[in-house]
Amino acid sequence: MDITEFYQTFFEEAEELLNEMEHLLLELDLDDPDNEQLNAIFRAAHSIKGGAGTFGFIVLQETTHIFENLLDRARHHELILDREIIDIFLETKDMLTDQLNAYRNQEEPDPEAFERICTTLKRIAEEKTDAGSPAPVASAPVEAPVAAGAGIRLLEIVLSKLDEDECATLTEEIALFGTVKHSEYADNTLKISLESSEPADDIEAVLCFVLDASQIAIQEAAGGAEAPVAAAAAESMKAETQAVAEEAPAAEPKGADSKASQAPASKAPAKKPGKAQSSDASLRVSTEKVDQIINLVGELVITQSMLEQTTQGLDPVVNGQLLTGMSQLQRNARDLQEAVMSIRMMQMDYVFNRFPRLVRDLASKLGKEIELVTVGKSTELDKGLIERIIDPLTHLVRNSIDHGIELPEKREAAGKNRLGKLTLSAQHQGGNILIEVSDDGAGLNRDRILAKAKSSGIPISDNISDDEVWQLIFAPGFSTAEQVTDVSGRGVGMDVVKRNIQQMGGYVEILSQYGKGSTTRIVLPLTLAILDGMSVKVGEEVFILPLGAIMESIQIKHEDINRVAGQEQVIHVRGEYLSLVELHKVFNVPDAQTDVTQGIVMIVQSDGRHFALLVDQLIGQHQVVVKNLETNYRKIPGVSAATIMGDGSVALILDVPALQRVSRDRRGSEPARAQAAVH
Repeated sequence: MDITEFYQTFFEEAEELLNEMEHLLLELDLDDPDNEQLNAIFRAAHSIKGGAGTFGFIVLQETTHIFENLLDRARHHELILDREIIDIFLETKDMLTDQLNAYRNQEEPDPEAFERICTTLKRIAEEKTDAGSPAPVASAPVEAPVAAGAGIRLLEIVLSKLDEDECATLTEEIALFGTVKHSEYADNTLKISLESSEPADDIEAVLCFVLDASQIAIQEAAGGAEAPVAAAAAESMKAETQAVAEEAPAAEPKGADSKASQAPASKAPAKKPGKAQSSDASLRVSTEKVDQIINLVGELVITQSMLEQTTQGLDPVVNGQLLTGMSQLQRNARDLQEAVMSIRMMQMDYVFNRFPRLVRDLASKLGKEIELVTVGKSTELDKGLIERIIDPLTHLVRNSIDHGIELPEKREAAGKNRLGKLTLSAQHQGGNILIEVSDDGAGLNRDRILAKAKSSGIPISDNISDDEVWQLIFAPGFSTAEQVTDVSGRGVGMDVVKRNIQQMGGYVEILSQYGKGSTTRIVLPLTLAILDGMSVKVGEEVFILPLGAIMESIQIKHEDINRVAGQEQVIHVRGEYLSLVELHKVFNVPDAQTDVTQGIVMIVQSDGRHFALLVDQLIGQHQVVVKNLETNYRKIPGVSAATIMGDGSVALILDVPALQRVSRDRRGSEPARAQAAVH
């Protein structure tokens, strides 16, 4: 079996290790680096190097090897870390990511970039070494594993909890490290005797990409030259610590390591950063398979609804057992649906962890001092939405850093702390998730926004509210930036942010106080696969209105109805005039209720604004399975998706933000159609 079958696993594991490496580098306290963090960064590089070597990714292996040498000096305090070195380490991480992506795409990494980063790392090794430990001496421990592996040794490899069909592939992979003298499979355990000159830790590092550390045990056969090293590698973390302590007196100051002092490194891959759970507690499954299960469960729920509706007219005395079974089926189907949906839920930590690096780099570039605070990292959101929210959030964060938070001097002059504060938060609110990007910067300037809007020809009323002013910045091409930069202020972006959020079924709000700061609030549904909705009837048609958009339902009197410009109807509700959208006109539904006072008026919200919908009657609240309408039919203005009701009929799910626009467009076309009819 070809070893390329393990490529995808390696790419995924290596990507996790690189992300964890970046996270740890950003958290390091340069004045007092934490040894555990330094060791974890070293272990990540060491694991990637071992895997890259086995899979033949030479450029990635060589880059990681040089990087690993520097990390080894840092963790033994032979390299004094400063901001410049951390910047270079972060740049190296970016380079490793680029190389990994190149191999993933079956391409060769950029040779010029490889040469440049290697030269930079070698320069660091020469220039930044602690005066107490000259570079030539400090490099000796890093080369120790190579020297230790120069001789041929007999290793006993034990891999547990395996299925028999995995043995051939693993044996073939292990054979790449040397000569397999013997292999035996029994009781779900594969035992292999291997003659190899490779260090045991490199072999284990590669195996950790396809197996959990708890499944792997590597030990040198009794009498081997490196038995003390192998024995130390097989000990627990407590035994490792004791072994290092015992060897310390024999080592040179600050760790010119002997072979025994390399023992913790040999066990290092077993504690790969970012792998908090063992394979017994987690399983990698492709997104396609999860989506298929969700679709099947959705079909099951629809079928259950059909059966439930069919049995509603049965006599409970005669058919009591059947009705009891149907009730149990309903509960089980709902529990199954919720359990399957939870599989696609991911924590916001996945998104928030991308921003410490971005904030650090942009703040440094703009000469600002900014502290990033994250709240609600454990809040969960559907995987499909969480991947689509990254770009809008990135733009909002860049805007806060560039436009919102002032330079340290300006902040001090305004009586503020030099250190600006940028907060990312997430929390559940009903069936939605609330994501906020807040800063304590200058806030939005109402007068400047209004002046820009007038100069751009945007119509503005005299008594426009603050909320409506803030919404102006979402207009295409709108920007109040005094100069265009590569950070923001390019006149594009905020309209794209709003459009992307609306496509996910959400909306954006802005809260701002001049001189105090701004908050951009994004409200999204937790998932796009199921929807809590209210079914409403218009004529003989049934529509689903998202429950999160409904404020209230009321009946209107004649005196509360007014007309604007002879066409649009507005209703007066508690001192506020709301635009009225008549669904029967939007969708040309015949035999619908046209008298507003005889129908039901639904007050809904969209983009922070309220308007009214006229429907014939309310049917009830449902949790429906969302079906993509464009995939199965075509896009319909004012409709976001469809669902199958309990009686087998199709109901359209309304696109609330688009309804007002569609209604306005239809009203505008009515005079033209009437004029055409006259002629």
